[in-house]
Amino acid sequence: MSPVHRADVTAAPPAPGKTPAHRVVSGLVVRTRGAGLSLRVPGRSVAVGTVLLAVLIVLMGVSLTTGDFELSVTEVVQALTGSGSPGADFIVNTLRMPRLVTGVCVGAALAVSGGILQSLTGNALGSPDVIGFTNGSAVGALTVIIVLHGSMTQIAIGALIGGLATAAAVTLLIAGRGLQGFRLVVIGIGVSALLLAVNSYLITRATFQEALEAQAWLLGSLNNRGWSQANAIGIAVLVLLPVAFLLARRLAMVEMGDLTATALGVGVARTRTLLLVVCVALAAFATAVAGPIWFIALAAPQVARRLTRSSTPALVPTALMGAVLLTASDLAVQRLFTDALLPVGAATGTIGGLYLIWLLVTESRKSRA
Repeated sequence: MSPVHRADVTAAPPAPGKTPAHRVVSGLVVRTRGAGLSLRVPGRSVAVGTVLLAVLIVLMGVSLTTGDFELSVTEVVQALTGSGSPGADFIVNTLRMPRLVTGVCVGAALAVSGGILQSLTGNALGSPDVIGFTNGSAVGALTVIIVLHGSMTQIAIGALIGGLATAAAVTLLIAGRGLQGFRLVVIGIGVSALLLAVNSYLITRATFQEALEAQAWLLGSLNNRGWSQANAIGIAVLVLLPVAFLLARRLAMVEMGDLTATALGVGVARTRTLLLVVCVALAAFATAVAGPIWFIALAAPQVARRLTRSSTPALVPTALMGAVLLTASDLAVQRLFTDALLPVGAATGTIGGLYLIWLLVTESRKSRA
């Protein structure tokens, strides 16, 4: 392999019949010389991803072994392999594991959704919960819960339809003026406020018991989540996250601007549409199984990018960061508030609100500078 050099990106496409001398891949720089190939692996991103994965494994271990009934690591492993005692099997496989799997998948889904949207808009506030996609998903899910009394699968479909409809409405409102970040955020905040009013109206039309269930769901919680919710979000993540990772290279080129991306052979409109569908679908399925959990989609991508110091979307560390943040928040509310089933949305909302204040102050200082 030849020595590694940073590739030079030009706006002009390669001449017909010629092989490009350089290809820019998300997080990688690939250089071809005849039959040779050289790579520069982003060591910092790999290191950050490895550390986040290790932290996530530790958090998962703590979640499975601690609580009202403490278990040893050996007992947890035996329960997971089907050779444990009936009590340990019930605690691990019925109570703790579905909640843990749901939290990890929801955190990863929300984080990648936010990372894609922030990259597409070029705005730090570009998040599905800020722009209104999450509230749109909530409208669809609440309609199924209160009006149609649907199953988990129907709730997920309703949330997906609500999120996609909201994305389509926001896109139509800014049609013809480009996907400019500030305009999208402002219009999205207005749409989000309208959808929040719709959610409130749906609750007033529900029975007392349905209203209590809907209000608890709107707080965003992992309480009482079983394998039906874990399987639903698990399948969504297994299908959608690989698509997002494969599109990361195109997303990095779209960040360079429409002209540069087009010159590099990227269909900008098609790529944006596909990425937006993936973004909304991830947020919708996460909202369907756990309710609107705020600020994970806003904070996780930015923290991951700061840690990796990457100029391109680092979606794998972003997914791990989202899983770590939500798992840690849920573990904290379980262990610190043992007398009440505090929803994890309360913890993420508190932390996220403080982060949002800091972000707005920082962005304001940058704009004045």
